[in-house]
Amino acid sequence: MVGTVDVGIKRKHNEDAIALVPGEGLAILADGMGGHNAGEVASGMAVETVHNFLRGVANRIDDKSVPNSQRRPESSLLQQAVMEANRKIHQHALRHPECSGMGTTIITALFHRDRLTSAHVGDSRMYRLRDEYLTPVTEDHSLVQEQMRRGLVTPIDAQTSRVRNIVTRALGVEASVEPEVIENQTRPGDIYLMCSDGLTDVVPDEAIRLVLLEQQRDLKRAMQTLVDLANDAGGPDNISIILIRVRGPFTPKRGLLSRLGF
Repeated sequence: MVGTVDVGIKRKHNEDAIALVPGEGLAILADGMGGHNAGEVASGMAVETVHNFLRGVANRIDDKSVPNSQRRPESSLLQQAVMEANRKIHQHALRHPECSGMGTTIITALFHRDRLTSAHVGDSRMYRLRDEYLTPVTEDHSLVQEQMRRGLVTPIDAQTSRVRNIVTRALGVEASVEPEVIENQTRPGDIYLMCSDGLTDVVPDEAIRLVLLEQQRDLKRAMQTLVDLANDAGGPDNISIILIRVRGPFTPKRGLLSRLGF
């Protein structure tokens, strides 16, 4: 599990945030938006809140204060963690006028045994490289994605659409939000990519696939190559990347889900 955040070429400061917790099988990425550094506040709050929520639930289980009947599947836990992040960001913006309108995307990955659970909001993405094929795991919550679903634009036209960066869901913008939760069966050798649109807006999927395929033995190198490709294409936005290789079933003794009884 490796990750990085690069400011890019054209932005003066970073508004993305990531968290890697290999021992818990957890990775989180958020791409903030909003003026006066508010995007940085939103993305940081999102990452911190999701991790603290999951860790807090696990700690309560450790203390035997939560009965077995109240233990929830990981999909529900991730969904609730993301919704709690939305609540905190929205409330913070209401209390601090300088943060009005701030928001963030979020994508999470929680590995346990031979499966992955992901919850996401917005247009930060997850891909899976398996058997030389790069497959999107998530679908953007964006205006252009809605247009493609309705057949109004083609995937090729969507790449240059003026509205491609308009998201239809984001944390903190409204009092409530509906995260999309996805379950994915993992296999040894799978490589999962989580990234912000600072990568995917300027680097085609096929170029990403080739980098991961050719440099899969060295994920740090692959990660830096992807950053370099985005910056070589102009680096118009912050670039956040997380790469995760599946070596086998993930069952750490003190992992979050192990502590939750799964």
